[in-house]
Amino acid sequence: MPDISDRRMIATFLDAQAAELGASENTLMAYGRDLADVVDWTESKGHALLDLSRNEIEAYLIHCEAQGLAKSTRARRLSALKQFFRFAFEEGWRSDNPALLIKGPGRDKRLPKTLDIEDVDRLLDAARHTGRNEADRLRNTCLMELLYATGMRVSELVSLPVSAARGDPRMLLVLGKGSKERMVPLSPDARTALADWLKARDAAEDAAETKGHPPSRFLFPSHGKSGYLTRHRFYALIKELAVAGGVSPAKVTPHTLRHVFATHLLANGADLRAIQTLLGHADIATTEIYTHVLDERLRDLVLDHHPLSEQRKAPDDPA
Repeated sequence: MPDISDRRMIATFLDAQAAELGASENTLMAYGRDLADVVDWTESKGHALLDLSRNEIEAYLIHCEAQGLAKSTRARRLSALKQFFRFAFEEGWRSDNPALLIKGPGRDKRLPKTLDIEDVDRLLDAARHTGRNEADRLRNTCLMELLYATGMRVSELVSLPVSAARGDPRMLLVLGKGSKERMVPLSPDARTALADWLKARDAAEDAAETKGHPPSRFLFPSHGKSGYLTRHRFYALIKELAVAGGVSPAKVTPHTLRHVFATHLLANGADLRAIQTLLGHADIATTEIYTHVLDERLRDLVLDHHPLSEQRKAPDDPA
């Protein structure tokens, strides 16, 4: 067993996840928070993280449940522990993985939120008219058109390199989870929005260079630490567009547009395998959730509009 602190071991584990598996910054931050919580609990019990037994890990999970944590949070913390102890085993820090055979709590089966085409049209129209100036409006339009046309994850969208958008492309090369690349096609409206934004973006970059600022390599540059528009800023922006477009902000997040992309494709006859490829899902089981979304929408359509539906009856109608 190594003579280093629990927190130092966690840092070593996170470094390895980043270097060897290409884990995203968000994944690393989640692992770090979850394992830090485990360490807090182990210290309160007089244990060391590396010495935990299966029974003690299960006791920690019971502690999490008693705190009222959601199933998804508890499942994620167990996943972090499994990954940490797998790494500890591979490094020779332990001779076993005590978390290996522990079953997680599962996840609440909630269908992804989606939007009608009319709602999407309102969001796109709001993007064309919302912003401090014309450049802002062109950027907002480009962001929304690309998101709806491609189903990209928001982290993939905001970090797009400008080189991927040069030359009026019919498809974009996207770097997804685990550094896996995929191609996503662009709709005519998305290509138009992209070309218009590029002109405004390049003009702003040229003006910035004359003032001594280095050029940005990102399609959506920002003065922040990352160098591109952050996920948090885009989250706030899409809420602003929802309000401006008369769409309930509670229904709209950047990830909602990814769900909408998949659901609308499926509703119009797209093949599930094709949607899996476009979304960058490693497992088609992840994509299959959209068949349930479609089934739910079709059921609601029948219940809302079929003349014999019980839901169509007025409250004082006889049964």
